[in-house]
Amino acid sequence: MKERLISIDVLRGLTVLMMTIVNNPGSWSTVFPPLLHAEWNGCTPTDLVFPFFVFIMGAAIPLAIPTKKFDGEMFEKILTRSLRIICLGLFLNFFNSIEFLGLTGISLLVIRLVLTFAVGYALMGNFSPKVKLILALVLFSTFLILAYSGITSFAQVRLPGVLQRIGIVYFFATILYLKTSTRTQFSIIAALLLGYWALMTLVPIPGMGHPNLNAGTNLATWIDTLFLENHMYIATKTWDPEGVLSTLPAIATGLLGVVIGQTLGSSVSQNEKAKKMGLISFLLIVSGLLWSLVFPLNKSLWTSSYVLFTAGLATLFLTILYYIIDIKKIQKGTKPFLMWGVNPMLVFFASGIIPRSLAMIQFPNPELVGETINLQRYLYEFWIAPFFSNPMMASLAGALIYVLIWHGILYLFYQNKRILKV
Repeated sequence: MKERLISIDVLRGLTVLMMTIVNNPGSWSTVFPPLLHAEWNGCTPTDLVFPFFVFIMGAAIPLAIPTKKFDGEMFEKILTRSLRIICLGLFLNFFNSIEFLGLTGISLLVIRLVLTFAVGYALMGNFSPKVKLILALVLFSTFLILAYSGITSFAQVRLPGVLQRIGIVYFFATILYLKTSTRTQFSIIAALLLGYWALMTLVPIPGMGHPNLNAGTNLATWIDTLFLENHMYIATKTWDPEGVLSTLPAIATGLLGVVIGQTLGSSVSQNEKAKKMGLISFLLIVSGLLWSLVFPLNKSLWTSSYVLFTAGLATLFLTILYYIIDIKKIQKGTKPFLMWGVNPMLVFFASGIIPRSLAMIQFPNPELVGETINLQRYLYEFWIAPFFSNPMMASLAGALIYVLIWHGILYLFYQNKRILKV
């Protein structure tokens, strides 16, 4: 029997809520520092969002699949879900590159939104297992063919991304959970983290020189350039924060979640589970901080110290919520976060489409004759910013208003028991 823990859904909801805030400020030029990623080394509250989600996904695996049975049918399910998540992320990257018969403006936006609904339905619709897999394989192949087809509009479309990494980690974490013991999982985690540390600090970089952890000249950069040339994060062009090599320690983050999920699903008392999780969180945080002295906390590189530190914090948060909500049964006030926690993929996907769509709607700028302004900027500059003397507060207000809009959407889904599963 599957065990449904409210604390898992609440922590996931808090994480998705935080993601929505940090990804949608009113203006990127005026954001409170804690709501930005660290420039390179370091860890801000924003840097916790992605690893927390990966960790929670890992923790949910043993609870969703309490009986370890790995066969052809199970592999097909795992592969299908992984590909569906990856394809959702790929479509987000392709959205702004879609062209059709030379159309522009609202006409092109309509075409893009029609394709969005079609792709979203294909990847989140409820079909037979075989149809789900076929649709995911067709879309995945289509995205890769378009990226390397030579078509100008897709020549530099980004291939990695947040959902892509989540899909990859889900695939490996689920298979390793089903095929290995907890002890073996710990060994794999250690091998991934130590191996990644050794690669990044000991292996010379071809054409770049000695091993280093600097932006743009490290081994992960070289591998990204080798495999992802012209298809990386546009802000860097030479490396990707969700690149090839750094996916290895991200798998370790997912596996640490799997270990905690198995603890939650074990037969010992709830208090014993909480004590064990509390001890693990302490050990992970301390180990991560100590390792960071020689291998700095770094989200872009997803360093081994960052894995331990963020997984430790995620475990600590989950332990506290588990004790309050599932042991002490203090559940009043959890509903708003449950609403966010049970429909994460809807928020991930649609909240990526909405800003892109608003940016395509252009009309004359009321303050600058002869210039245009997009709807997203207009709403912020004329409907929100004028009410605040502090531009950072105005930017935060823009993010919170966006959150309120999403809260209303998720409330309707929750009340109607509509959960979009990938």
